Amino acid sequence: MIRWVVVIFAGLLIFSALFPELQKLGVGRLPGDLRFTLFGRVFCLPFGSAILWSAIAFLIAEIVKRV
Repeated sequence: MIRWVVVIFAGLLIFSALFPELQKLGVGRLPGDLRFTLFGRVFCLPFGSAILWSAIAFLIAEIVKRV
């Protein structure tokens, strides 16, 4: 259980560091993405973007598996 907490925390740290660059790719602007400001800092929970990127990764994996 603690491993998953550490993995999720590390993933969120990496995501928050890369968020300005990911915004240029459209992450955080799809329907289903939540943005809010808390204590003067903008937080983004990209639920819609995560679904889209995981679907793209799944399709690429399927294509690679068949080749």
